[in-house]
Amino acid sequence: MMLVSTRGRYALRVMIDLAEHDGGYITLRDIAARQEISEKYLESIISILVKASFVEGMRGKGGGYRLTREPERYTVGSVLKLTEGTLAPVACLDDKSKDCSHSVECKTLPMWEKLNTLIDDYLEGITIADLADRSGKDYDFVI
Repeated sequence: MMLVSTRGRYALRVMIDLAEHDGGYITLRDIAARQEISEKYLESIISILVKASFVEGMRGKGGGYRLTREPERYTVGSVLKLTEGTLAPVACLDDKSKDCSHSVECKTLPMWEKLNTLIDDYLEGITIADLADRSGKDYDFVI
């Protein structure tokens, strides 16, 4: 079973917060307060996002963090893959895993591959802008 870690969930919350408060640099302290997440823990998450150029930071007065592109250009899948490494439902589909000696005769592999594709297609079809949308619209995301 795929289990998204706290780091992945919080990274999404940071990205959504930055999208909702677009228009300048947002301090980590403000994000931490709004999201009720430890500032210290957010530092480790923001560093992953900065390294991947998802966000940029500026030091000093008026500094903080902001998105490097429009919220529509970030998918939930891209953020989770960055923070989680993989979203594969089973280890044998993880890019880093070694080839399974049973893959040729594995009866369940096609099922896991299809589930992996469904998960990927679904999460790549939702953007940070979709999640930040405050119109009250209840999205029915199509796979």
